[in-house]
Amino acid sequence: MSSNTEFDPRQELPTPQVLRRRWLPSLIWLVPATAVVIGASLVVNAWRTAGPRVTISFQTAQGLAVGKTLVKYRDVTIGHVTAISLSSDHNRVVVTADLVRSAKDLLTADARFWVVRPRVGIGWVSGLETLISGPYIALEAGDARTRQTEFVGLENPPPLTHGLLGKSVVLHATEAGSLALDAPVYFRHFEVGHVIDRELEADGHGARVVVFIDAPYDRLVTSATRFWNASGIDLSLGADGLKLRTQSLASVLAGGVAFETAPTAQDLGPVPSGAEFTLFGDEVAAMAPPDGEPRYVRMRFTQSLRGLSVGAPVEFIGVNIGQVLSLDLDYDAVHQSFPVIVTARIYPRRMGKAYEALEQNGTATSEDKMATLVAKLVAHGLRAQPRTANLLTGQLYIALDFMPRTGPAKFAVDARPLEIPTVSGSVQELQQKLASVVDKIDRLPIAEIGRHLDTDLVGLDGALGELRTDVLPAGTTALQSMEKTMARVDHGLADDAPWRDNIDQTLLEARSTLRSVRSLADYLDRHPEALLRGRRPSQSTMSESDKSGSAAVATE
Repeated sequence: MSSNTEFDPRQELPTPQVLRRRWLPSLIWLVPATAVVIGASLVVNAWRTAGPRVTISFQTAQGLAVGKTLVKYRDVTIGHVTAISLSSDHNRVVVTADLVRSAKDLLTADARFWVVRPRVGIGWVSGLETLISGPYIALEAGDARTRQTEFVGLENPPPLTHGLLGKSVVLHATEAGSLALDAPVYFRHFEVGHVIDRELEADGHGARVVVFIDAPYDRLVTSATRFWNASGIDLSLGADGLKLRTQSLASVLAGGVAFETAPTAQDLGPVPSGAEFTLFGDEVAAMAPPDGEPRYVRMRFTQSLRGLSVGAPVEFIGVNIGQVLSLDLDYDAVHQSFPVIVTARIYPRRMGKAYEALEQNGTATSEDKMATLVAKLVAHGLRAQPRTANLLTGQLYIALDFMPRTGPAKFAVDARPLEIPTVSGSVQELQQKLASVVDKIDRLPIAEIGRHLDTDLVGLDGALGELRTDVLPAGTTALQSMEKTMARVDHGLADDAPWRDNIDQTLLEARSTLRSVRSLADYLDRHPEALLRGRRPSQSTMSESDKSGSAAVATE
C-alpha cells in the first residue's frame, strides 16, 4: 500500500459539511389530527343537537339507574337519566335527565312524568314489558304554552286519554264503592269504556269518578243518560221470585259502571267531553223519576223503636218517599218519659199528582205548600206509625198511612221542620194484647180448676172400670145372641126353604084373581045395565071379550 494513502493522525481532520434538506411532515401525525377533527365535530354536533335538561322529583328511586333508565314519550326514547340525588330535605329523590332537542316542545307547564313499572290489579295488568327492559320514565305532554324544566313526578300512572277517540265523563257519587282504576263501563252488557280516575271530592263529602267512553259508543251518552254502580252482585227477592243480576265477572271483582238512557226522558241532546253526571247506587234508583228538592219532617214516638235504624225507609201508603236521617232521645218533664224524636228526609215529588196540584195553586213558597199539603192529610187521618219490615231480623220502617179511627191531632203549620202526629206501632199493640191475655190467664183459678179436674178424672176412672167389668161382658153376650139370630134368619131366607113354595103359589092365585077382576070391570064398562038386569044370553056374534065378561058376571 502506498504511503500517500496511509492515515496520519497528526494530520487535521476534514471539516464536515452539513447538507440542508426541506422538512416534510410525517404520516404518523395524521392519526391525532384526524382524532382532533372528529372530536371537534362531535362536540359541535352535540352542542347543536343538545336538548334540554330536566329535573324530576319522586318519592323513591326504585328501579332507576344512571345511564340505563330511559325517558320515553309514546314508547319513543327521548332521553336518559344522567344523575340521581336526594333533595335538600332528604324526603324526595331528584332525578336529572337529558332529553333530545326535539323534546323541547314537550316540556310544558302541565306535562306529567311517572315511572312505568309492572302493575297488576283485579281485571287489569300494565307495564309487563318492564320485566325485561327495566323501569323507564314516561312523559305525557300538556296543552299549556309556558315551558319549564323542573317537575314533580306522579307516583301512579295518570289516565291516558290523549289521542284516543271518545269522550270522558265525570261522575259524582256519595261513595265509589268497589270501583277500581280501569274498571269496565257497560252499555246493555257491552263493554264500551273504562274508569280512568277516581278521587275524593274537594270537600270530602263524596267521590269523583272519571270514565272514558270509547268511540263510536260515546254518542250514546246524552243529557238523558243515567249512570249507576254495577259492582258486585245484585240479589233481590220479590213477588216473582229470586233474581240475580250482574254485568260480568270482572265487574264482580273490580267493580264496574253501567249506563242507559232514562225511559221517561225527552231531552236527548249530546253532551261535550267532561260533562258531569250523578252516579247512582243501582239501576232502580238511576231509572227512577227525579226526586226533586227534599223536605225534612219530624216524628215524636213514645214507644220503644228497637229495630229502627238510620236509613230505614219512610213509606206513604206503601210507596217509598224518603228515609230516616236520625234518632234522638228527648225528655218529657210532665210525663217523666223519654220520647224518641225521628227526623226523616222525604221527597214530596214522589207523592205524585197530589203534590203537583198544590204546586200549581197559589204563590206560596215550596215549604208553605208542603205544610198545606201535610195539614190536609193530617186532617184526613194521616199518622206516622212504626211497622215491622222483616219478621226474621225485626227491622222497622216508618209508615205514613191514613187511620180514620184515631182522634184529632195537633199540627203546627208554621213549625219547621214539620212534625207529623204519630200512633203506636202494630208490634206494641200486639205486645199489649198479649200482656192483657197473660193477665187474664194469670187471674184464672188454675189451682181450683186443677182440683176439680182431678176429682172428675177419678170419677171417670171409676166409670171406665165399671164399663170394663159389667157393661162390656153383657154387651159381648148380646152380640153373640144377635149373631145366632141372624144365622137363623139367613137360613130361613135360603132358596130351598118350604115357605118360599107357599109364597109362590099365593102370588099365582093373586095374579089370576086380578085378571078376573079386570075382565069384570071391562064387561061392566061395556054393559053397565048388567048390574040391574043380569047377564044376557051369549050370542054367536058376541066378542070373546063379552063372553069373558058374561062369564065373570055369571061366576059372581
